[in-house]
Amino acid sequence: MLDPTDVKLLALLQKNAQSTAQDLSEALNLSPSQVGRRRQRLEAEGYIQNYIARLTPEKLGLVVQCFVQVYLNSHGPENAASFARLVAGRAEITSAWTLTGEADYLLRVFCHDLQELNALLHDILLPHPAVGRVHSQIVMAQLKADGPLPV
Repeated sequence: MLDPTDVKLLALLQKNAQSTAQDLSEALNLSPSQVGRRRQRLEAEGYIQNYIARLTPEKLGLVVQCFVQVYLNSHGPENAASFARLVAGRAEITSAWTLTGEADYLLRVFCHDLQELNALLHDILLPHPAVGRVHSQIVMAQLKADGPLPV
């Protein structure tokens, strides 16, 4: 069970995971050791999965962001597992979701250029035996960055 201080700590860590115990203690009006114990408990209980650095795709030359809807032509567990392995092994696919509705999967993809995206779609995804078709949507602009969870 989270108390209001835990919620505030989680919100602060989502904004800046590199905050020091001293910074957090000042914001929460607790001692650094109390903040450290709370943080460790939240990690141990699975509220905090990990700490990552958010990179700027354009600085890395990843100028094409795309969402790809994947429609399977066959829905057996073996095909789903095979497709999941394919997705897990592709670095340019940064997120993948199974969906309700018409499409079976939604993939978030970052590529260096349109040729790289085309190769992913036509040489990797479409030849997979379970894939019936794909529908891609290239991101023109991102109105809101991936944000923190509403705690």
